[in-house]
Amino acid sequence: MTPPRLKGWRWLTAASLLLLAANLRPLFPSMAVLLPELSLDLGLGATGGSYLTTLPVLCMGIFAPLAPRCAQRIGIERTLWLVLLLIALGTALRGASGIAGLFLGTTLAGAGIALGNVLLPGLVKRDFSDRAALMTGLYTMALVGGAALAAAATLPLTRLFERHWPFGLALWAVPAALALVAWSPFAARAGVGRPGSGPCLLPVAGLRGDRLAWAVTLFMGLQSSLAYCVLGWMAPMMRARGLSGTEAGLVTSVSILLQVVACLLTPLLAARGRDQRWLAVALTATATMALIGMVLGPRWAIWPLAFVQGIGQGGLFALALMLIVLRSGDSHVAAHLSSMAQTTGYLLAACGPLLLGLMAAWTGGFQATTGLLAALGLCTALAGWCAGRNALVRARAHQPA
Repeated sequence: MTPPRLKGWRWLTAASLLLLAANLRPLFPSMAVLLPELSLDLGLGATGGSYLTTLPVLCMGIFAPLAPRCAQRIGIERTLWLVLLLIALGTALRGASGIAGLFLGTTLAGAGIALGNVLLPGLVKRDFSDRAALMTGLYTMALVGGAALAAAATLPLTRLFERHWPFGLALWAVPAALALVAWSPFAARAGVGRPGSGPCLLPVAGLRGDRLAWAVTLFMGLQSSLAYCVLGWMAPMMRARGLSGTEAGLVTSVSILLQVVACLLTPLLAARGRDQRWLAVALTATATMALIGMVLGPRWAIWPLAFVQGIGQGGLFALALMLIVLRSGDSHVAAHLSSMAQTTGYLLAACGPLLLGLMAAWTGGFQATTGLLAALGLCTALAGWCAGRNALVRARAHQPA
């Protein structure tokens, strides 16, 4: 039986982890709903907007390899404190200093998000191994919940306070700062006998030579590419179809909010199944076909398809994170597999929103991008089929010499 003191600390850890996770996605939709205004004000144009939308995804791939190294040196808790500091500073900066602050702040926040993305699955494996499916579902819900809130609230709050786009971008530094304060006790107590604390992350051998690890990596990257097409471009897509800025933000928010339901249910289904191959294919088909329908279908179908797309996309994201846990033998392997999947995966993921934006700029609309979305969906389904087989990656943690 778990002592009450340890049980109480565990609940506090879970609550703080969810608050941290909720700050890992507002960066993306808050910028997407304000993209037409800031592009016009700064003279970015469609091409510049494409680069700006892709920048945080690219940062997530570039900085992800640093997460295990930081955790090995200072521990997971202190690294996650650094994550929140970078997000708070970067989010505030992107609304403070024009185009230079916009790109620099986005880079800083993207670096923080990269570190947080990598370490959360390992933390779940370490501290909640007996409730891995539930905790994966809950923190994935927190991730998409933060994104949904940003998509729905950014434009109305900006107009409510009679401010311009810099205010709408910078205001999301406030919840990040609150999460930083909440996480500070865990960072302070790390390594000094905190209940349930573990050693710093150990190195892992054999991961990059494992085919299953590469399948998980490709699935993470491809589904992320589709997800960031949604986060970065759904609102502009809907505005191009004639919806107002507020309604386009609401459509995006509803689609993201529906991901919350799928994020809770998908890990539970994944954990109970013999494998996850058919689940990966079904979720990919649902998310991809619904998004294409929102671009090409009748306007009356946009809202119902947004519901369907959110369920499919949320399920894909939750399944990708759950596969990292299911395919790992321990928390050290999980953290390093997460780093591998998100380093290579997010570099791959950055190609999707960038190509989509450039294609839309070249063709003058989003209809031609549906071919890209269909190809992306097919590749995601194939990667999910390979990553969904019931096996563990052949990698092991070892003490450094």
